[in-house]
Amino acid sequence: MPGVPNALMARQVEQAGFDALYISGAGMANATGGVPDIGLLTLTEVVQLAKYVTRAVSIPAIVDADTGFGGAPNVARTIQELEAAGLAGCHIEDQEFPKRCGHLAGKSLVSLDEMVEKIKAAAAARRDPDFLIIARTDARAVDDFGRAVKRAQQYLAAGADAIFPEALQTEQEFRDFAREVDRPLLANMTEFGKSPLLSFKQLSDWGYRMVIFPMTAFRVAMKASADFLADLKGTGTQSGWLERMQTRKELYQLLDYDPAADNWSGSKS
Repeated sequence: MPGVPNALMARQVEQAGFDALYISGAGMANATGGVPDIGLLTLTEVVQLAKYVTRAVSIPAIVDADTGFGGAPNVARTIQELEAAGLAGCHIEDQEFPKRCGHLAGKSLVSLDEMVEKIKAAAAARRDPDFLIIARTDARAVDDFGRAVKRAQQYLAAGADAIFPEALQTEQEFRDFAREVDRPLLANMTEFGKSPLLSFKQLSDWGYRMVIFPMTAFRVAMKASADFLADLKGTGTQSGWLERMQTRKELYQLLDYDPAADNWSGSKS
């Protein structure tokens, strides 16, 4: 599930043939707000940005719902709003607010009881039984591997459908977690963090059913645009970049837009 910060990149994911996609919380915060991933976007903003994605593609999308935007009652509303926006699911984490990127130091966790209440509220609030509630635990980095497993088991008992163990630190930990928690698991293959970069096949063979690459495409795009802007500043022309650009025709094809017809149906790809 490649991660996207917006609807246009979501169309690229679908066009590339992926079966599902991930709407990155960091991507939304960085790309839309120009702010770090520390829980600065509101529920209203996340719902609107996610809705743009779900309206643009026909494949399922799962979104990062951070800490659920408050306590258990807020989590219940979060689930209802995300369901109404057309999402296939979300993950909620057990960090205290304000949260931090899962691969940074300095994180802290809410109590086990508080997170269990959030999961129970999420499960009770959903109207669509197929809406996927994924409980993310950051306990590996804050406590230890064993605590992460124990928290995951409690979250499943509370009604979570799947577990997202954030920031596992070795290949063996990914293997061991899948052995200890025999339920659908999500693996995060983000770059420059605490986890080793493992392949989809490796993780799938061990039992992981979802693998996200939350910021990969965004990082590639940002690196390319930075290189281009530096070159433009030096040369004063974009001529040397034409072969590396998306053409106008390619953009219109991605948007399902035919300028000759001078209309746009808004239909999904």
